[in-house]
Amino acid sequence: MTQQSRRNDPARRQRIIDATLAVIADHGTAATTHRRIAEAAQVPLGSVTYYFATLEDLLTAAFLQLASESSAAFRARLEVATDRATACTAVIDIIANRVWAEPRTLLLSYELYAFAARHPPVGAVMQNWMDSSRSALGRFFDPLTARALDALIEGIGIHNSIDRAPLDRDAVKVIVERIAAC
Repeated sequence: MTQQSRRNDPARRQRIIDATLAVIADHGTAATTHRRIAEAAQVPLGSVTYYFATLEDLLTAAFLQLASESSAAFRARLEVATDRATACTAVIDIIANRVWAEPRTLLLSYELYAFAARHPPVGAVMQNWMDSSRSALGRFFDPLTARALDALIEGIGIHNSIDRAPLDRDAVKVIVERIAAC
C-alpha cells in the first residue's frame, strides 16, 4: 500500500471505532488509550487524534455505534411481531436467545453505563438507546409496560451473564407474561 492510498483510506475512521470497542472489551474503558486503539486498528497514533479530538469523543463514537447496533437487533426482532402475543414472544426471544445479551455486548454495555455515569454528556447515548428500545416495545405495550420490559430485558441479561443458575426460557416466559399480561 502506498503512502498516498493510506492517507486516503476511507475505512480508517471506522476501523478506529471498531478497534476502540475491541480495546474496551479487552481492557475496560479506564485502560483504553489512544496508543492501544491505534495498535488495535493498525493505524499510526496520529490518525486516532486526527479523526477524534479527544479520547472522550472517540469513546462516545464507539458507544454510539454499540447502541445503534444493539438497538437495530432489538428492533429487528420486534418488527416481525404482529400483535401483543407475538410481541411477548419477541421479548422472550430477545432475552432467552441473547439477542441483546451476548457476552461482548453485555461487557461493553457495562462499560458504557459506567462511563456515562462519570461523563454526563454521554448519558445521551444511553437515553437514545433506551428511547429506541421503548419505542419498539411501544407498538404493543403502554409506556410504563414498555419501560418495565426494557429494564427486564437488560436486567435478566445482566443477571444471567453472572448467575450460577441463569433463568431458562420457560422462567423468562413466565416473567414476561406476568409483566406484560400476555
